[in-house]
Amino acid sequence: MTSLIVDGRKIANRIKKEVSSEIKKLESKYGSTPTIATMSIGNSKESELYLKLRDKASYEVGIESRHYRFPEEVSEREIIEVIDNLNNDQVIHGIMLQQPVPKHLSLYNLLSLVDPRKDVEGLTPFNLGSLMMGEERIVPCTPLAVLKVLEHEKVELKSRDVVIVNHSPVVGKPLAALMLNRNATVKVCHVYTKDLKQYTRNADVLVTAAGVPGLIRGSHVKEDAVVVDVGITKTFNGVKGDVDFDEVKKVAGVITPVPGGVGPVTVACFLENMLKTYRNCVEEKR
Repeated sequence: MTSLIVDGRKIANRIKKEVSSEIKKLESKYGSTPTIATMSIGNSKESELYLKLRDKASYEVGIESRHYRFPEEVSEREIIEVIDNLNNDQVIHGIMLQQPVPKHLSLYNLLSLVDPRKDVEGLTPFNLGSLMMGEERIVPCTPLAVLKVLEHEKVELKSRDVVIVNHSPVVGKPLAALMLNRNATVKVCHVYTKDLKQYTRNADVLVTAAGVPGLIRGSHVKEDAVVVDVGITKTFNGVKGDVDFDEVKKVAGVITPVPGGVGPVTVACFLENMLKTYRNCVEEKR
């Protein structure tokens, strides 16, 4: 059999058009331009590349970007002071703390101080807690992108067996909550799971974000399953996902490629989240 290969760029372009249109309406109504503040610590080349890609996408839909860069040895007190200022700055509508942060800083403490209304990534304890309670206020970008892909392909989640290979607070845990909110039966695995195949082989929907190229082979996948590959790893042979694409596409009913699958949709979902935080700020002033 031949899988349906998802075109993530097509989904992303549709979302970006919708975001751009809505931003223009809100700008005309409230007279302010949506602006995001990004805080980055250290000199990670990968982080800088991601920021450039995100800035480009933001510019295309009418979002302005401001950057706050700090040296690796910055103190937590200094970051907290900037977060407090951004929370109270009416020109700033979205706040993002670029990860990872140095080990001497508490990511939990820093995210706890971000105004949930301006939390573009949906990672504050308030927004994650709301998600766990079934209130999807601002949802983390990658899990939201997975959901957008499934919705685009009209994948029914109710009563389906879903396996997620990732247990991070950025992807696996919030994605599990999204699936449970839609009445799926969810199993969460990771790279330390014993006999991973026994779980993945029974999945109607398999989502993997382990960051291990080739982790999921054809033998891991049930025939006609939906396979969403969130893994992104740079190798000597280019960017690779967790899925052995050539093998799995012969078994799965639907599959996302890497690159060109979930990645572009994740960026588009970031823009959609920025629209939400912008709306939170401008409509509150009425």
